[in-house]
Amino acid sequence: MTGGEIAGLVLASAVALLVLFIGVPLVKLGRLIDETSNTVKTFNKEFEPILAETKQTLAEANKQLKRIDQITEDVEQVTENINSLVAIFTASVGAPLTKLVGVLQGTFKALGKRR
Repeated sequence: MTGGEIAGLVLASAVALLVLFIGVPLVKLGRLIDETSNTVKTFNKEFEPILAETKQTLAEANKQLKRIDQITEDVEQVTENINSLVAIFTASVGAPLTKLVGVLQGTFKALGKRR
């Protein structure tokens, strides 16, 4: 065996080791990509029902919000009606009562000064 043949064998061995050192991570990377692909497929299969349930839940929540809006409008209308009734009661009963109290106070003061 000559020096050139030995150098060729060493070089060939070095290239073979380099291919092995590079090949192992590439094989692991391939497995990782396969697992990632399987995970994405599984996620897509399981995510579709979750989206459907979420859509249904949001639709139900919107229905409830519409009902709450209607209740709020009704309460607002009742409040306005009560305010109107209080204003009418105050105007119709309060003013004459105020006058009556004023007359009674004047009468009591007049009677009090007479004694």
